Amino acid sequence: MAGNSFNYSDIRFADIQMLRYRLHGFDGLSLRQRQYVYCLSQATLYGRDITFDQFGKYNLKIRKTLEAIYTDGALEHGDKEFAALEEYLMRVWFSNGIYHHYGCDKFVPGFSKEYFRAAMNAVDKSSLPLGDGMTVDDLCNELAPVMFDRDVLAKRVNKAPGVDIVAKSACNYYDGVTQAEAEEFYRAKKAACGDCAPSFGLNTKLVKTAEGLHEEAWTEGGLYGPAIERITYWLGRASSVAENKKQVDVINKLIEYYRTGDLHVFDEYSILWVEALDGKIDFINGFIEVYGDPLGIKGSWEGIVEYKDEEATKRTRTISENAQWFEDHSPVDARFRKPEVKGVTANVVCAAMLGGDEYPSTAIGINLPNADWIRAQHGSKSVTICNLTDAYNKAAKGNGFYDEFVIDRDTLGLIDKYGDLCDDLHTDLHECLGHGSGRLLPGTDPDALKAYGNTIEEARADLFALYYMADSKMVDLGLLPDREAYKSQYYTYMMNGLLTQLVRIEPGACIEEAHMRNRALIANWCVAKGDAVRLVGRGGKTFVEILDYDGLRALVAQLLAEVQRIKSEGDYEAARDLVETYAVKVDPEVHAEVLKRYAGLNIAPYKGFINPVLRPVRNGNGEITDIEVDYSEGYVHQMLRYSKEYSTLI
Repeated sequence: MAGNSFNYSDIRFADIQMLRYRLHGFDGLSLRQRQYVYCLSQATLYGRDITFDQFGKYNLKIRKTLEAIYTDGALEHGDKEFAALEEYLMRVWFSNGIYHHYGCDKFVPGFSKEYFRAAMNAVDKSSLPLGDGMTVDDLCNELAPVMFDRDVLAKRVNKAPGVDIVAKSACNYYDGVTQAEAEEFYRAKKAACGDCAPSFGLNTKLVKTAEGLHEEAWTEGGLYGPAIERITYWLGRASSVAENKKQVDVINKLIEYYRTGDLHVFDEYSILWVEALDGKIDFINGFIEVYGDPLGIKGSWEGIVEYKDEEATKRTRTISENAQWFEDHSPVDARFRKPEVKGVTANVVCAAMLGGDEYPSTAIGINLPNADWIRAQHGSKSVTICNLTDAYNKAAKGNGFYDEFVIDRDTLGLIDKYGDLCDDLHTDLHECLGHGSGRLLPGTDPDALKAYGNTIEEARADLFALYYMADSKMVDLGLLPDREAYKSQYYTYMMNGLLTQLVRIEPGACIEEAHMRNRALIANWCVAKGDAVRLVGRGGKTFVEILDYDGLRALVAQLLAEVQRIKSEGDYEAARDLVETYAVKVDPEVHAEVLKRYAGLNIAPYKGFINPVLRPVRNGNGEITDIEVDYSEGYVHQMLRYSKEYSTLI
């Protein structure tokens, strides 16, 4: 296998550290399985341009222009402004566009507008994305305001209270549409379909013209057609080397959906995917998560290819086999529990390839499908991605983070002893049971919580996991070694929600990202509602102190009950009040202190991943005899190669 020497870390720039992940056990797969992984990986990489375009109307043109300048050779690489352009381009690659991948604010270029114009005029014109009759100056005049003017398309997802969150968001899901118009458009669609309505709007752009509102579908023959054609081609190749017939049926149904855009077909695909349990290899490919839409309706394109870690999956299998017990003993009102938990499947997997909204920044746990009625009737699949968490853990060892922010040596000892184990278990519980728990009351609109829905759903899953982390059932099932272990998770969770996640927020800004809001909501609510946890000052620094772990669990139970009620009843006002009161505001003095302490550690607050290169090995007859894994490719080379080999939309 090529690239046997392995280094987890690669390049660091801005606030980002790039890591590599290793394909543990890949050489133990059969040749057919490795070929299956390869074909699915190609389908994953061809979605990249879709995600760029979804995240901003001008992203693809900006990326191609910057790449042309960067690779042309006409400019002096030692120049200060060229170095700033290089960093800006690396950030654009990382975030699939010009907006921060987490905070959604537009990057501020460190080079001048004049330098940008001169650079564009210096390069080979054929390498620039010039439309018919367009000059270089025309292109610069189009792109420069978007890049340099803070007030032009300023934020990819804007959820600030009191604004039209559709009109003020720069994501490319709507054109000329207001928030009220979009909400009414989809409300009317759902009203005619009942409880099993498809996910209207998931795979379309909503456009307003003189004739009114209409949707433009992301299909093989519609928007993003050239990219989707390559995706379906490689999905077809994958079906020829799939492990079993159920996998073939899943792929064929997904291809049908890509060709028709029919969301009923997507639901059929989702059900087949949930029920396809045999085989070691699985994948996600499509318009899935809705965090990038301020209304939480439209799915960003994402892809991941994975294979089971059989030994580690014993842990998640234990959880899923006891799913009914967890549901029955949940502290929520019995009306909101599922009387029968169906089809809960959980695996620990190794990622083999990441793409779209899962690359370079990715989740470490996934639970799908998102449709509540499919979860209730057919179940869900959850995964914890072990080779990514392994890379994170190895990169974090000895960086001084916990020494700086943990209150005392005893608590630090708990974290050292139990931290990695508890982090994995929390992810398992969050994805496998948290997202899969509870039920909506009949007639409740799944989108009733609107812009607050994502935060409430993430809080629900985290609270479920936190509640059961402290249950003796964890020890009885052999998932934790003793009743002290959960305290590690309680402390690091509260520390993150109250303090350390603030390193990802610019001074003076509010919290807007759904996962961050969720953590802040839980931690701040627990501080406000009891005496179990608080912030204290010691030696001029602020720390989290947990005074009563049992009392904190009781607060978690109380909040879980309320959050589930809000979700089950579709109580928009209660969701809004909870999020706006506890999840948004930042104490500026605490924030400034945390930023200063963190800066002294010289740690990048964000991590992302470089994909391995999967390369077919062929014999003299052209037959594939192996799939070689190469870990030696660097970040810049990979991004430029992807732009050359997988660019379909410009």
